[in-house]
Amino acid sequence: MQPRKKPKNRHSAAMEVIGAQLAVFRINAGLTQRGLGERATASEETIASIEQGRRALMPHLATEFDQLLNTGGALAAGVAKLPAKEKYPIWAEDFMAYEREAVALSSYENQVLPGLLQTGPYARATFRSDLPPLSEQKIELRVEARLERQEVLHRDEPVIASFIISEAVLKDHLGSREAMREQLRHLRACADLAGVSIQVMPFGNTIHAGLSGPFVLLETSDHQHLAYSETQLGSHLIFDPDKVSSLTQKYGMLRMQALNAEETMGLLDRLLGEQ
Repeated sequence: MQPRKKPKNRHSAAMEVIGAQLAVFRINAGLTQRGLGERATASEETIASIEQGRRALMPHLATEFDQLLNTGGALAAGVAKLPAKEKYPIWAEDFMAYEREAVALSSYENQVLPGLLQTGPYARATFRSDLPPLSEQKIELRVEARLERQEVLHRDEPVIASFIISEAVLKDHLGSREAMREQLRHLRACADLAGVSIQVMPFGNTIHAGLSGPFVLLETSDHQHLAYSETQLGSHLIFDPDKVSSLTQKYGMLRMQALNAEETMGLLDRLLGEQ
């Protein structure tokens, strides 16, 4: 007996419809996916993912495609009617799509642990710190989504992932002392995953390459390089090669300034002994 297929949710089904519409408009305009990508700010791979319903069409891209394909605003109107998807903020959806398919990523954090390394209790504490407060239902949806994202570290062909974390993050007790102890044990376990490297930026440095704040670098399966950063009210997905190169250089310097893997594990052991 064949296993029963999981039914698509309303959001996924609507994404497939929007993607199919984009494909029709593109073909009617006489463009290949590559040809549209050369005219738009989205890559060929991004366009293919949208047309296959694997990636949501973001409002800014819908408007751009409408203009390029002379659709009369049909795509933007369709996106506006998509069912709400509350697992994570709409402004982060595009980044999440790239993260799921990344072959390599590098993350620097100085305020909170990277989402890919968080436990459930720690993630719940981060969302409960939001102001204005989130509802308990929305918090649980966000926690579920954050834990789902971590599958990228457990794929058959795992992502090559480097994380640099400020020592200050490890010395907070976000959630509770016990929640942080569980989180530190989880970090130790994550460090043993294939392809994963964790380093701590220690206190006391006289020079620091990450003073401008946290950021993530991604490499896609078609070797496109991009960067991502978040602010209090939104995010920036960065494709400009010069800006991505600048952040790549910063990350290289951060790796040199941080503790190496062995020193980091020693610090985690000491912190666990103090908890």
